[in-house]
Amino acid sequence: MSRFTLPRDIYHGAGSLEELKNLKGKKAIVVTGGSSMKKFGFLDKTIDYLKQAGLEVETIEGVEPDPGVDTVMDGAKKMLNFEPDIIVSIGGGSAIDAAKAMWIFYEYPDFTFKEAVIPFNLPTLRQKAIFVAIPSTSGTATEVTAFSVITDYKEKIKYPLADFNITPDIAIIDPNIAKTMPKKLIAHTGMDALTHATEAYVAALHSNFSDPLALKALAMIKKSLVDSYNDNEEAKEIMHEAQCLAGMAFSNALLGITHSMAHKVGAVFGIPHGCANAIFLPYVISYNRKACEDRYADIARYLELEGKTKEELVDSFIALIDELNNKLDIPHSMQEYGIEESEFNEHLEFISHNAVLDACTGANPREIDDEKMKKLFICTYYKKEVDF
Repeated sequence: MSRFTLPRDIYHGAGSLEELKNLKGKKAIVVTGGSSMKKFGFLDKTIDYLKQAGLEVETIEGVEPDPGVDTVMDGAKKMLNFEPDIIVSIGGGSAIDAAKAMWIFYEYPDFTFKEAVIPFNLPTLRQKAIFVAIPSTSGTATEVTAFSVITDYKEKIKYPLADFNITPDIAIIDPNIAKTMPKKLIAHTGMDALTHATEAYVAALHSNFSDPLALKALAMIKKSLVDSYNDNEEAKEIMHEAQCLAGMAFSNALLGITHSMAHKVGAVFGIPHGCANAIFLPYVISYNRKACEDRYADIARYLELEGKTKEELVDSFIALIDELNNKLDIPHSMQEYGIEESEFNEHLEFISHNAVLDACTGANPREIDDEKMKKLFICTYYKKEVDF
């Protein structure tokens, strides 16, 4: 039996943040990241709308990019002291991911992080609170997914927590919030969304429910990502919805080794997640095509790319990704990104082994072991052709 899970309610469109006025409860805690939501007035709006709903409000601010275990545990303690019945997170994927993890340990203080990282091993949530997610970026789609990525800085490993329990109850997709993103973030989050949709379409658990979402997201991203990067307001609105569709697809179909690799280099080398996905995706497609060339060819046909054979169509899709990376000023290899060769070689065994163990690897359409992962990383570093 398969499963398809989404938030109960998704509010979308300009001004949809105002839906917070209609929440029912006693106490709400708002989790957010750095200063951008405060700077642009969205944090104050969020608090004001919640107060208009008759809620007592506290905040947890300053969640860092790539949130760590300590941040999560500190936030959970604050929740235990305040006892909210609504958790609201507004900001980028990091803030929402951290809030999801805080939610777990607020409801189950004796649960451990080691237990939480086991896929689909969480206890039943919503015993104390419901969860509302409001994204400020157009890429991670964590507002509609069953995932949260948390970094264990002691082990230098990013862990994707995976469980349908942490799918938010309510998602608010307000494009006015996402229009504040800087250009580099538009590029990285946009390519993250493209990777989500691509991996979801070829992943082991893809279905007739997830496929249309993935394909529609890819078409919208192809049409609007570069224009969004170049400050077109309408394109920004389209991208904010496209990334959400991609999230719905991958939350149910799962992902693949592009994400496995990105999680590991993010923790070790500090490459932003979306940027890492953009670098790795063409190489991963070249590796996976031996197992699912027809699926990649389907994508190319849907996007009206050139090619008469499956091989030509997949080549066209890879070329499209390379072209997008050029237009978005994203490098094509880890070496181009600026990782020193000695540093890469020092960590190669470590990132290869841990990428194979990553929760996303199991849904990849082609099996991979440590040695093949190592060879794949080498290709992504030196910009070599994947021929194995």
